[in-house]
Amino acid sequence: MKHNLMDIKSLNKALLEIAEKKNRLSELNYNDSTYDEIEEELHDLEDDFGEKFGDYVEDALHYVHDEYCPDNDVLLPIAYLANKYIEKGKLADGSVEYDVEPNEGVIVDVDDYPGKESRLVLVPNPTRLILQVGRNQKEEVWHAG
Repeated sequence: MKHNLMDIKSLNKALLEIAEKKNRLSELNYNDSTYDEIEEELHDLEDDFGEKFGDYVEDALHYVHDEYCPDNDVLLPIAYLANKYIEKGKLADGSVEYDVEPNEGVIVDVDDYPGKESRLVLVPNPTRLILQVGRNQKEEVWHAG
């Protein structure tokens, strides 16, 4: 499945919006008067993301699963989103580069790392899938483009 540069930019922009909304939601508690509204906005963004980019990201997930964790089923792309994203720094264009904590993502059984807790997580800017092994090892296993 081929996507042009504009589609990749749109994909990243949509993923960034989700990351920012998830970060905003993570700062609130359930009693906050805006919590339900922001949560609803997040679900709408996730639904739109799935409709527009789900097939493309699912193809990437199938590739990564086949390469690294063939014994695990591929889930919907939104399952691989972190609950909170960490601002890693600024990129040349002024946008924020994101990272994630080791406890984020979908737990997978990675053939190359038997017995080690491993997670697969979708991260924006640039859009990529990161395999986290244990608490200290991260490996980019796919990027959009």
